[in-house]
Amino acid sequence: MFFPATGNAEPAGAPGGVVQSGRASWYGPGFHGRRTASGETFNTNALTAAHRTLPFGTKVRVVNKKTGKSVIVRINDRGPYAHGRVIDLSKASAQAIGLSGVASVTVAQL
Repeated sequence: MFFPATGNAEPAGAPGGVVQSGRASWYGPGFHGRRTASGETFNTNALTAAHRTLPFGTKVRVVNKKTGKSVIVRINDRGPYAHGRVIDLSKASAQAIGLSGVASVTVAQL
C-alpha cells in the first residue's frame, strides 16, 4: 500500500513499520464538538488524528523528530488539507509530543 507523494511516503509493510515521514500539524479550535468524517464527534482533548487514507480506527504512533516524544492516536477523521502535511493531530495529541505548530514526524501503523 502506498500513500500520496506528500512527505516521504513508504510502503506500509508489517505493523509497526514506518508508514510516512513528513510534516504534522494540529487542529481543534472551531472543530470541537463537530462531526468527523468517521461520524463520531470530534473531541480536541482525545488522542485522535486525521489522515487522508488510513482506515478509521487505525492506531498509529506519531513521533516528533525534534523532541523524540511519541503518542499513539486513533484515526477518526480525514485530512490534513494543508499542503505538505501527512497527519493532523488533535490538540491533546499534539501537546503530548511537544508540537505547537508544525513539526517533522514519523507515522507508524500499529
